[in-house]
Amino acid sequence: MTTEEIRVRGTVQGVGFRPTVYRLAKACGLRGDVCNDGEGVLIRASGTDESIEEFIKRLRQECPPLARINQVIRKRYEKEFLFHDFVISYSISSTVKTEIAPDAATCPQCQAEIFDFYSRWYRYPFTNCTHCGPRLSIIRAIPYDRINTSMAAFAMCAECSKEYNDVESHRFHAQPVACHVCGPKATLERADGKPITASMFSMLDDVDAVCTLLQRGEIVAIKGIGGIHLACDATNETAVQKLRQRKQRYYKPFALMARDLEIIEKYCTINDKEREVLQSSAAPIVLLQKKEPEIKNTPHTPPLREAATRLHTPPISPSVAPKQNTLGFMLPYTPLHHLILKRMNRPIVLTSANISDEPQCIDNDEVREKLSHIADYFLLHNREIVNRVDDSVVRVVGDQIQTIRRARGYAPVPIKLPPGFEQTPAILAMGGELKNTFCLLKDGQAILSQHLGDLENATTFTAYQNTLNLYLNLFEHKPEAIAIDKHPEYLSTKLGQELAFTNQIPIYSTQHHHAHIAACMAENHLPLNSSPVLGIALDGLGYGEDNTLWGGEFLLADYHQFQRLATFQPVAMIGGKQAIYQPWRNTYAQLISALSWEEVTNKYRNLEIIKFLQNQPLPLLSQLVLKKINSPLASSIGRLFDAVAAAIGICREECNYEGQAAMEMETLVDRNILNKHEENQKYPFGINILDNIYCIDPSPMWKALLNDLQQQTSLRVIAAKFHISLAQAIGQMVTSLCQHHHIKTVVFSGGVFQNRILLEQLSKHLKNSGINILTHSLIPCNDGGLSLGQAVIAAAKLIKK
Repeated sequence: MTTEEIRVRGTVQGVGFRPTVYRLAKACGLRGDVCNDGEGVLIRASGTDESIEEFIKRLRQECPPLARINQVIRKRYEKEFLFHDFVISYSISSTVKTEIAPDAATCPQCQAEIFDFYSRWYRYPFTNCTHCGPRLSIIRAIPYDRINTSMAAFAMCAECSKEYNDVESHRFHAQPVACHVCGPKATLERADGKPITASMFSMLDDVDAVCTLLQRGEIVAIKGIGGIHLACDATNETAVQKLRQRKQRYYKPFALMARDLEIIEKYCTINDKEREVLQSSAAPIVLLQKKEPEIKNTPHTPPLREAATRLHTPPISPSVAPKQNTLGFMLPYTPLHHLILKRMNRPIVLTSANISDEPQCIDNDEVREKLSHIADYFLLHNREIVNRVDDSVVRVVGDQIQTIRRARGYAPVPIKLPPGFEQTPAILAMGGELKNTFCLLKDGQAILSQHLGDLENATTFTAYQNTLNLYLNLFEHKPEAIAIDKHPEYLSTKLGQELAFTNQIPIYSTQHHHAHIAACMAENHLPLNSSPVLGIALDGLGYGEDNTLWGGEFLLADYHQFQRLATFQPVAMIGGKQAIYQPWRNTYAQLISALSWEEVTNKYRNLEIIKFLQNQPLPLLSQLVLKKINSPLASSIGRLFDAVAAAIGICREECNYEGQAAMEMETLVDRNILNKHEENQKYPFGINILDNIYCIDPSPMWKALLNDLQQQTSLRVIAAKFHISLAQAIGQMVTSLCQHHHIKTVVFSGGVFQNRILLEQLSKHLKNSGINILTHSLIPCNDGGLSLGQAVIAAAKLIKK
């Protein structure tokens, strides 16, 4: 007989791992025990060599669906062994090295039970088991035991306790297990505080009543698993417009939820990969291509009604996603959502319940105070949300996921770092200003927080600090160094400096675009000492080494350092931040950089954009540029997109949300041109030398674009030509730099690479060049991935010491 101590590390708590160990150990005839501790799961097992080998083999093969084994360490157990059977022991408090599972969508078995009239979970909106339900959103401390979650407030009834302790039950040690008798309860309230009377609905219960309210065109705030959402009927234009007006969110697309795939397929095309992602336990919002309605116009049949007839269901309100050709859909991911949508044969809008740029509400009193003027009704519950977790957003490009917002379902799954980072010290990376995440790095793995939002907002910054403190406590992470962005005014940078000073630990300031490239290198598992890559970082703005603003960069980079090889022509951002929200300022700056204003007005005075600009205070703006007052130079591709969009009439006066102009221009593109364009369907870009590096100059493009406008060329064609030309200009620069510097690997990062057409055109241009192209998949290419890059750069410097 052999007795071993078997240590299992990975995502092994709160996922039904111990019951699986118990079942397999019994099946293999082992004696011993299994328990949770800070490092994961500890197994003590005694049996023949063959039976223990069989046990380990089956443990890997029959791992529970939400579990992930990273490491199995075996050693001979030398202490006294008193077990006569195999048992599950109490958890042990010890140093935290284990992982926390993300919240998981309702499993098929629980889903069936909430609709089974004979089940005691019939219509219970908080049903869950070891394979599904809340995890990160309710946890306060490790180990993941009920007492360390917000479920501690609910004492289990005898029936739930029986299942919790029954190793044969799929609720064995499911920490949030609860039922109608003992668990959280959902209640419906009127937002105006008046009582709700039974005669108003005649429905099964408060949750079912929500469906009726939505069908009537009401707006309902619904408290879910990791936050509160605002919902309305997505096919009711009046309701959607009402929600936009009340929330003062006029253009940014709303997310949708539908009862099942069949409903989604009435509105969007879904390929196999998208279907798989929608139905996964992460259950993110997936951006899907809208179906083109088969419009047969007749004098008596308006197009939308024609489409509705074909779909046998009402069309989605055009206000859901204005000027977009995609819709963001998700499937119900909690029993509460399943129950609300059971009778709903059409999609609902399900958008974060918040005020303007503030984080999503999670507290009942907060929602009553802040949202009574937006929602008509509140469906709330009495379980505390400890950790705010937004919905994740992804799209599928080719057969690969492209993560746009990493949150529910994905965070905080650790990211295994490439070879060379195994012995990394504890590092805290603070992230950027927009789409912030922070990153805890230690022992060869990185834990990236969920999406936390834009720190410009004071409430968001407070939520960021609270979440950071929670993570540091949960993972018992004591940073030995802090990594920050180089931008001196980022709130995350300032907080990082304070923490470093207070704790007397080193701080590493990282250039924004170097961090973007390093994040992509780490995600793609390039080893610590790999050869430099050519990093293409395209985004809105980042603080550059020369104290200007960068955003269109070609960097020769590894984890330790970088060299800027090329950039885009810097152009003034007139009015500073105002240029981000008023795209016409960028158009004017680009035009006076490319041509003289006299030439512009002489040749193109009849163009709408020129007439528009002539009504602006141009002499004053020119003086700002000339005297370099509040007009920093920026090589930003994001601003170049804004400038072109405004020139052709998209978001000319203002943008309501970041990236709006670029997103609308991408939607406008004539896709027929993309695959069969000819040489004359391109705009020229120049190449200059600026400060001893190459510089792509859009000046020739502007003249050609203005000529197209003058020739009344279709705006769809102009948008397509711009995308193709920009991709080719970048591709030519990449080819040239790779040849000159003998580089074989190119890394694409930065928020601009969310533009699917630019990414596809650039990849197509480089397809036969022999260059290895790496880009993001599970980590956002936007600033949501920045903290990972900061962390690995700091780690590389620390390891080198």
